[in-house]
Amino acid sequence: MIFAVPAAGELKIYPFGEVFRIGLGPPVMFFFLLYLRKERIIWAGLLTAAAVFLFRTGLETASFHEQDLILSFSHHVPAFIYYFSYACLFRLFYVKSHRNRLLGVGFAMLGIDLASNSIELFIDYLLFEISLSFNDIKEIILIALARSFIVVSLLNMLKLNEAHTREKHITERNEYMLMLVSSLYEETVYLKKTLTDAEEATKESYHLYRSLKQEDHPASQEALKLAGKIHDIKKDNQRIYAGLSNVITNESPKDFMSAEELLQLTVQINEKYAIALKKKVTFLSAVSGEHPPYHAYTFLSLLNNLVSNAVEAIPKEGFVQIKLLSQQEHIELQVRNSGLSISDKYQKVIFEPGFTTKYDEQGNPSTGIGLAHVKEIVNGFHGSIELKNEQGSVLFQINIPVQAFMQKG
Repeated sequence: MIFAVPAAGELKIYPFGEVFRIGLGPPVMFFFLLYLRKERIIWAGLLTAAAVFLFRTGLETASFHEQDLILSFSHHVPAFIYYFSYACLFRLFYVKSHRNRLLGVGFAMLGIDLASNSIELFIDYLLFEISLSFNDIKEIILIALARSFIVVSLLNMLKLNEAHTREKHITERNEYMLMLVSSLYEETVYLKKTLTDAEEATKESYHLYRSLKQEDHPASQEALKLAGKIHDIKKDNQRIYAGLSNVITNESPKDFMSAEELLQLTVQINEKYAIALKKKVTFLSAVSGEHPPYHAYTFLSLLNNLVSNAVEAIPKEGFVQIKLLSQQEHIELQVRNSGLSISDKYQKVIFEPGFTTKYDEQGNPSTGIGLAHVKEIVNGFHGSIELKNEQGSVLFQINIPVQAFMQKG
């Protein structure tokens, strides 16, 4: 502030000769004071006023060597009084408390500017006997209004920028939450399958215990312990499943999105993913036919897995194309990528858990559960998924009842 205000003050006009000036220093000072702590305002004003005084005196002395230094000092004393008065009045009316009300800030700026100008003019009158006409006073008021308008306009621009930044942050946060909850949907599908398997294992181990018990086999008690442990695992999984279900069951209208929004969100997420993988990927998306709003988490748990796999399959540069088609009671979802074709022997096992053809730079394999998740979800909704090698691309095509995405998964 000590450097900026004197410099801005040199952008000036002289409406009443060479003594009284009007510059852009006050609006700049106003902004600095607006973001200073309350207890520092007076000291900041005093130091800034001294800086303006010394800066103007130094400029004048350097330009006119014959200028009397005492006369130069007296010439710029009113400016020191103006800026110090400006800070004191700002502190007195505590304008900071009203900075969220633009109109109030504008009127405060106008009042402080006029009051400080009046004090400066009074000092000028005492030192140089300046007389003002009605037109001079009118011009001072108009300039104060103009400076107030500048302050309000800049504040409004800052607030719009803050609102835009906040909106962007909220959008990114919502995208993150959507993808997080959609991932939970995937986990509940597998957890539900695990519960079913655990129930079957409990029954089978208990039947084994009964058979061994009838034969009075010494291993019968071990079979009973095994049945008990499997039962405990099932109960633990049931508690986890109940907790996840509570998180994702409380749906609201906001959980449903249009097909266009869901495809756009998927593209935005995977554009960032492609950049993170240092790949140049072009995304294309299209929606055909009429679609009702779809449950976002269920839809994204399918689509995002397919698209992220498509991004990973592209070596360095290529394209990913997403198409959503309406077919009466079913929808068809196509994800096409320009990666290498998949051989017949891999097509038979590509949807099996743990299978992968992707390795990182250190040679570590991926988890190989992404497409297995997709297969499990599609089967759960009585749909179908198939893989096709095309000329220059690979296509994953899902056909699934539209009702699957019109309610929570």
